[in-house]
Amino acid sequence: MLCFVSVMLNRVLLLLLLVLPNLAVANIILIVGDSLSAAYGIPVENGWVSLLQERLDTRGYRYKIINASISGDTTANARARLTRALASHEPAVVLLALGGNDGLRGLSLAAMKSNLDTMISSVQEACAQVLLIGVQLPPNYGSRYTEKFQDIYHELARERDITLLPSLVDGIGTEQDLMQADGIHPNATAQPLIRDRVWEALVPLLGK
Repeated sequence: MLCFVSVMLNRVLLLLLLVLPNLAVANIILIVGDSLSAAYGIPVENGWVSLLQERLDTRGYRYKIINASISGDTTANARARLTRALASHEPAVVLLALGGNDGLRGLSLAAMKSNLDTMISSVQEACAQVLLIGVQLPPNYGSRYTEKFQDIYHELARERDITLLPSLVDGIGTEQDLMQADGIHPNATAQPLIRDRVWEALVPLLGK
């Protein structure tokens, strides 16, 4: 009887070893951004976030994207909801793509940097990696303001020793055929270009 039980247990253990790898829970990539990441003005499935998930799947990366981006969000609003998002999703990687609405509204750059810095700290304390994504403001805001604005992302990347993607739309925002009528949001044609840009910065942070 004991031999029979032992054989059955061995068979169960072997079966578990064969099955468990396929049942492994995917790591989470959490994206916290604004309209540029929320597929504003286009079908969600055409947005760069959905395209990024497709590429992860087809190339064998066991990651699931949670897109917590909200159109119109500021760094202050995102900071207020980040703690709950980190606790709920326990991400391995967090993409922070914020600041555009702070800049467009002329909000305090010092407050914006403080909000982003606090968010980065929270992510690192949660043992997740950070990909910080910068924002480019329209040139009509003046070179002095836009340069100070852009410097914030480089300063944070250096101070926090994190990966920086300077912009989602560098080289895209000036091309009319890649932008929606508002001149602020990229259209569906631009989304694969954005996906490729994010992919190059993200892959070094991932493991298959």
